[in-house]
Amino acid sequence: MLRRVLLLLAICSALPAPALLAQGNAAPTIVHSNHFLDPAVIDLAKVLPAPPEPGSLAAQADLEAVRMAQSFRTPELVAWALKIDADDPFGAADVLGDWFRADNLPLCTQFLKAVDQDMRGVTSRAKSLYKRPRPFQVDPAIEPCVPRPTSFSYPSGHSTHAFNRALVLGEVFPERAAALLNWAHRAAWGRIQGGVHYPSDDVGGRLLAEAVVVEMKRSPAFRAAVEACRKEAEPFLKTGANPRS
Repeated sequence: MLRRVLLLLAICSALPAPALLAQGNAAPTIVHSNHFLDPAVIDLAKVLPAPPEPGSLAAQADLEAVRMAQSFRTPELVAWALKIDADDPFGAADVLGDWFRADNLPLCTQFLKAVDQDMRGVTSRAKSLYKRPRPFQVDPAIEPCVPRPTSFSYPSGHSTHAFNRALVLGEVFPERAAALLNWAHRAAWGRIQGGVHYPSDDVGGRLLAEAVVVEMKRSPAFRAAVEACRKEAEPFLKTGANPRS
């Protein structure tokens, strides 16, 4: 218990002061979106190519890929698309193990929330910049098997989060970095299978996530948080299971 309290203090001190708000004896709560970087420092024009022009060969190929993904859907693929749509920060349990969940890892939970909020600030800027319509808005024959988002299509927010989390968790668990990235690629494809994104949306999400993590790693607070999360996970990594079970 003492070890967990000390680790909680470590990660709270690692995050920028405005990022967390204590509520009595409860765990700190994140209150705004800038933790490890200012979203404005990401030069979108430099790190994120524009999506294919409407009517171009690349745009037609993008749409054809969505049509084909729809035609080959199975119940298993629909279930996967729905799982990815939930955008669970602990989806990487598929790679790391069942122990990787919020109730086991309060430090990692706070860390992933902060990382997600930083990423969301960048993604919203990118979507507003390009204003790309969704596949089902371009072709009425596209029938999503997940809820229809109301935001713009490029880049994919879900894919950006998947790659961002994979890269960040790869810092915490370097021995699983390659497997985490493979999982993120599969998660990104789930958005195409779901009928709500083009392949280039998902590639754009990966490029944006890579640029964001490069900037995050410049932050001493980010590096301290990574180390605190690694220490928190050590008991689970040693046993390969929930030591409280």
